[in-house]
Amino acid sequence: MHAPEPQRTRAHSNLTMAVLALAGIALFVVFCALGWWQVERRTWKLALMERVEQRLHAAPVPLPARAQWPGVDAAGFEYQPVQAEGRWLASKTVLTQATTALGAGFWVMTPLQLDGGGQVLVNRGFIPQAQRAQWAAGGPGMQEGEAVQLQGLLRMSEPGGGFLRRNDPGAQRWHSRDVAAIAQAQGLDAAAPFFIDAGIPDANAPAPMDAETSTTAGPWPRPGLTVVRFHNSHLVYAITWFGLAVMVAAAAAYVARYELRLRATLRSR
Repeated sequence: MHAPEPQRTRAHSNLTMAVLALAGIALFVVFCALGWWQVERRTWKLALMERVEQRLHAAPVPLPARAQWPGVDAAGFEYQPVQAEGRWLASKTVLTQATTALGAGFWVMTPLQLDGGGQVLVNRGFIPQAQRAQWAAGGPGMQEGEAVQLQGLLRMSEPGGGFLRRNDPGAQRWHSRDVAAIAQAQGLDAAAPFFIDAGIPDANAPAPMDAETSTTAGPWPRPGLTVVRFHNSHLVYAITWFGLAVMVAAAAAYVARYELRLRATLRSR
């Protein structure tokens, strides 16, 4: 009555091996695809970094015309030196949280009513925390409607807020430079979908002093503190995914070899 048992065991083993083989093939393909995707992302990131490096050394160009604003994106425009002309809307200034080489404080964001129509938010620079009250309405010496010509870097909006902290427009608590939200809160009806970091950073400038000394020295706001940095760990991720693919292949080879030896041993009995 128990003679068919070896046959059932052998059939079940074949089914198990088939399932394991399919799972192994699927994992191998997925890991290879993810590794290749990271290789492509790395190529794209390196090209982006090269373009940005070229932009930073280029002469400032006029701000994109209002008709071009819907097509302005990070790949084509971010960190492009630009120049703009207009009049300050000092009463609509907002302060957004900032952490810089000078310590913690705020970015002073003031809208500029452009001569060509529309508005653009301008990050006029950094102020330390102790000076928040002085700059809430635009700052000392700034007049509503004051004409200005400025240069800076075109930057893309930072929607949502900071790490684990959401922007609160009602309470005027801004943890990121969210252009659309700031424009809505301040009643800007034709704001550009980007902002300008005033000042062109000087790569050859000396390192800033320690934060305590720097935050008493001025001038304020301190422009030109833009940090151009790209996170590029795609090579590490690619190696990880390809490594997992190799491990799956090695495990599959080990299991297959073990199964063949086991079956050879059973047949020899």
